[in-house]
Amino acid sequence: MEQYLKCKLEVKNITKTFFTEKGKFEAIKDVSFQVNEGEFLVLLGPGRCGKSVLLNIISGLLDQTSGAVYYDGEEIHGVTPQISMVFQKIAIMPFKTVRENVELGLKFAGVDKKERNEISQHYIDLVGLNGFENSYPTQLSGGMKQRVGIARAYATHPQVLIMDEPFGQLDAQTRYSMQNEILRISGEEKKTIIFVTNNIEEACSLGDRIVLLSSCPAQVKAVYDMSFLPKPRDIVSEEFLTVRQKISDNTDLAL
Repeated sequence: MEQYLKCKLEVKNITKTFFTEKGKFEAIKDVSFQVNEGEFLVLLGPGRCGKSVLLNIISGLLDQTSGAVYYDGEEIHGVTPQISMVFQKIAIMPFKTVRENVELGLKFAGVDKKERNEISQHYIDLVGLNGFENSYPTQLSGGMKQRVGIARAYATHPQVLIMDEPFGQLDAQTRYSMQNEILRISGEEKKTIIFVTNNIEEACSLGDRIVLLSSCPAQVKAVYDMSFLPKPRDIVSEEFLTVRQKISDNTDLAL
């Protein structure tokens, strides 16, 4: 496997238990893995297995019951500007233009208008939305809206980008197109990415490694090295189909 510079983020023995009126519910149980600098790591697991809960813990939006998350060897608590997230649901402001949505995090950070404009234009161009700067979400397709979310996440210059099933609500053709786009963008930006999906083919197409999670409570079942397959990947090649079947045989996904 390709040797990355260093471990950028470590999830160590994370457990999350919810206490409800119906009793105790364990969503995540003793999950550990590392994400290397510049790596495109995919978390693959069935729906409602705790993947989004795990991402919310990593991004600082939710506290774990036990365990820890480390960034560059230091334990992190709460939200950090080094980690940004693209949500499963298209979460852009309907009353703001494409540019205003992309600049949102920069504005909160106090970046002046001229610099915000330069940064936002770079990422608008990067995601292929040149010419739509002044358009509102109601004027955009689903894929274009998700591109806005990706541009906004990149614009704040995070070191780790978390993507929570970002293409799950798109039709098949748009989803395939966006997979190719995120490979292009990640190749240009060289960010460390944690990408969550319940789609085996998507995981095999995008990931440098795949961390396979069990059904709830989420636990690590296996880790698959995909770096032997060059990108973009031929999804009908014998090598691709072989590893896809191997992962499929080991999943709790309903196929």
